[in-house]
Amino acid sequence: MTSDSSLETGVASGYRAYATGRQYELRRGDAFAVVTELAAGLRLYSRGGIQLTETYGDDQIPPGGCGITLAPWANRVQDGQWFLDGKKQQLDITEVARNNASHGLLRNASYALVDESEHSVTLEATIFPQHGYPFLVRHRVQYLLAEDLGLVVRQTLANDAKAPAPFVLGAHPYLRLGDVPVEDLALTVSAGTQLLADERLIPRSSAPVEGDTDFRAGRHIAPLSVDVALTGLQFDGGRARHTLAGPGGQQVSLWQDESCQYVHVYVSTIYPGRNRAVAVEPMTGPANAFNSGDGLRWLSPGESFTISWGIDYSPGAAG
Repeated sequence: MTSDSSLETGVASGYRAYATGRQYELRRGDAFAVVTELAAGLRLYSRGGIQLTETYGDDQIPPGGCGITLAPWANRVQDGQWFLDGKKQQLDITEVARNNASHGLLRNASYALVDESEHSVTLEATIFPQHGYPFLVRHRVQYLLAEDLGLVVRQTLANDAKAPAPFVLGAHPYLRLGDVPVEDLALTVSAGTQLLADERLIPRSSAPVEGDTDFRAGRHIAPLSVDVALTGLQFDGGRARHTLAGPGGQQVSLWQDESCQYVHVYVSTIYPGRNRAVAVEPMTGPANAFNSGDGLRWLSPGESFTISWGIDYSPGAAG
């Protein structure tokens, strides 16, 4: 199994040669990752030249939010509106077609370098008080290639404001298995509950998973077109694991720790150059949490909160 490794040979640590800003390369054994200044995003993770995440061109911003980190909310806020102490807050509408505020306040932000080594990089960005979110918070993201060559990501939100600040944290990675067509893969997700959303993708209720939303025994990607938040996750040793498996037994898995009780599965049919692309998004809360309160957390002044997730690879019989 092979993959396009042009990033591995062609990305230098230049600063303004790329639409996503400075590119941070991480290497350990046969593991390689590229992290971007823009949105502290994961542009590539590979093992032995086998691409395990979707990527994009040097002159592109992340299509479909590919690899970006999400703060201080993940997914959507309906109409960009929520209430703080009885006063309406109005966020900018960034998903015009559905009239929602989408994917937080740092999607188009530059993250500053905090620390860098051959195996890891830590980036940080500040959210300043503004209309719709009158709080001062910092989002710090660390990417690490571990000793087992898996990718580990830690996202920390710290509250520098003088009042408690609400938040949901998440990330938007897309998984793949080298050049194996995504439609030939099977997805397993350890979730027993789906959130039922309206046409604007705002959850209105929940129900047990069924049919195309029941991934517990694995479902082939080919017939699917889903965009759904799942919860009721099964944790083993403090982690829930979701896996894309190929016909030869090879697997790429995304795990998330118990701070992330939700995962969003999006099977895209419009990702550039791909018939299908699969986003598996760890989240501490679902869409519209600022209004529903589902999964919403509050940080007291001076407090911080950290989530962890990561990506692993098993070559199976194909390796």
